[in-house]
Amino acid sequence: MTALHDLTAVAQRDAVARGELSARELTDHYLRRIEALNPRLGAFIAVGADQALKQARAADDHQARGGTLGRLHGLPLAYKDLTDVGGLPTTHGSVALDHRPALANHPLVDVLESAGSITLGKTQVPEFGLTSYSENRVAPPARNPLDPTLSPGGSSGGSAAAVAAGMLPFAPGSDGGGSVRIPAAATGLVGLKPGRGRLPAGTTGDDAGQLVVAGPLARTAADAGLLMDAMADEPSARAASGEEPDFLAAALRAGGRFRIGVSTDSPFESAYPLSLEPEAGQALETAMELLQGLGHDLADAEVRYDNRYPEAFATVWTSGLARLELPAGREAQLMPLTRAFRRRAVKRTPQALAGALSVLARFQDDTRAQFGCYDLMLTPALAQTPRPVGWYTSTSADVDYMRQCQYSPFTSLVNVCGLPAIAVPVSTTEEGLSMGVQLIGRPGSEATLLAVAAQLENVR
Repeated sequence: MTALHDLTAVAQRDAVARGELSARELTDHYLRRIEALNPRLGAFIAVGADQALKQARAADDHQARGGTLGRLHGLPLAYKDLTDVGGLPTTHGSVALDHRPALANHPLVDVLESAGSITLGKTQVPEFGLTSYSENRVAPPARNPLDPTLSPGGSSGGSAAAVAAGMLPFAPGSDGGGSVRIPAAATGLVGLKPGRGRLPAGTTGDDAGQLVVAGPLARTAADAGLLMDAMADEPSARAASGEEPDFLAAALRAGGRFRIGVSTDSPFESAYPLSLEPEAGQALETAMELLQGLGHDLADAEVRYDNRYPEAFATVWTSGLARLELPAGREAQLMPLTRAFRRRAVKRTPQALAGALSVLARFQDDTRAQFGCYDLMLTPALAQTPRPVGWYTSTSADVDYMRQCQYSPFTSLVNVCGLPAIAVPVSTTEEGLSMGVQLIGRPGSEATLLAVAAQLENVR
């Protein structure tokens, strides 16, 4: 018999809707999975079992009374520990902050709970969501279920580890420089970053560059589409698109043939030595063969990037640290990277930040113009296989940051351009690790990205 956590999220949702499975049974199952697996994987830092079971009972009572069922009725979710969940502390991954229970939910939590989901708890993140790994001093590091000596990436690393290990059917993440796509690629998941303004950010905090947007982490394109539908049901998100969301249907149809530009160029090449590991190169070749076999038109795309990008991105990416309020005497408790970049951010003038924002605005225009020759752009998702836990933090702040850029040199540019993108697994290494690719779309092409991701799933 198939275990509940091996069913897709869509299948679980349908089983609950048909009355074959109760929300309480599903919630109990995932709570037991968390209890058994989390000590080894560090995906969750807080579990609200009592509240989750209360929500599940209420969902079952609502269904028994014949109430209308939401898109996610009975499905368990959890949130990055950057997102407020009422009654649970939001640590932001930092021991330098006081940890008090949140007084109310973040709007994203309210939207997904109104769709019928059950909130299980909070997942591991890097300090303030800054890095492409999920390690901090608050709780044990998140680990990759494919190999627990390795990182699941970040900053949605705890959520990705939970989904990949079957502790959740799927999960919302947030992405300011790759924080959904990086952990998706590292753990063998589908990770969709919507375009700028498509969804609320899913986190609180300063975002001068408008880089951050919420997006789904899931095991299939259809599951990602279902969660995206629920996230896009938020009133302001629906108003932005002007239409009823139907991303699940797009993934199930899996239609369309497109002109796709292929590139391994990165804007970080002007600052750091970059290279594709063989596994990353093989994943790209595999994706190209599959896409060509599906009837897509692929072409090499040479993209030229502004060499001012690395410095401008780092300036904007860390600018919010200058306004970070810490209790007296707590700066020394920050992670080394956070502390170093905060000190630099504090010293920067408003003119320096304005100049960096201007560089990124020009970068957006130039890059969109080059990408505009194609329906979609294809890049590696990551340049390297997943890195060991502790690999980044074992060195200085500047080397830590350089290693992050070398690991994921293709993701942050998408946030700067405000475009949608999706990470899709396409191959498995001899060691059993997943490797994926990134597809970047035009504004408003989230449904297209899900459709092409589903096509790749169907022929793998």
